[in-house]
Amino acid sequence: MASTFLTYPRHTAWLSAAGSLPAPIGVLALQGDFREHRQTLAAIDEESIEVRTLAELAKCRGLIIPGGESTVMQKLAVAYDLFKPLKDAIASGLPTFGTCAGLIMLADQISDGIEGQAGFGGLDVTVRRNAFGNQLDSFEVDLTFTGVGGLVHAAFIRAPIVERVGQDVEVLSKLADGRVVGVRNKSMLGISFHPEVTGETRIHELFVSMVGA
Repeated sequence: MASTFLTYPRHTAWLSAAGSLPAPIGVLALQGDFREHRQTLAAIDEESIEVRTLAELAKCRGLIIPGGESTVMQKLAVAYDLFKPLKDAIASGLPTFGTCAGLIMLADQISDGIEGQAGFGGLDVTVRRNAFGNQLDSFEVDLTFTGVGGLVHAAFIRAPIVERVGQDVEVLSKLADGRVVGVRNKSMLGISFHPEVTGETRIHELFVSMVGA
């Protein structure tokens, strides 16, 4: 099907030639729990596609970077020739939502990154990887979350925390001890936890509202 460009602020996304169907939300599908994100989007009647190529990235009006392992995600993005295109698209304003490892990939700084570790950046925060320990230290908790009505049930699995928040970054959620676990900056949304594994759909709905039709 022929396609035409629809221009968003500092980013270009695709619509069908008829202009009647919005472009899908892309889910980076190199590694991690991308299937669960697609299931969550389907639950809110939002079309999605898996992104592994530049052509698939070009079809998306927004992108979700799932949880997984940030260093592996970095290596695979390089191997698939996607690292620089993803970095450039995010810098150009592609609406992007990162969960857990996805938050690490969006952070401008990683306080405890291993040698050579780099993310896509664009979100003016500093994060700490595995801030709660290993897999055995995973936990679930109910959180308040700005922009979402009621409490959010959050699963933390080898999760990062946000240690520094930039001047233009809005804090959306904190743990009871004050540690930041949810932030937003312009077209970017980042959280430390996994709503896609607890049946929570409202944060995905919030992201879709940020992306627009």
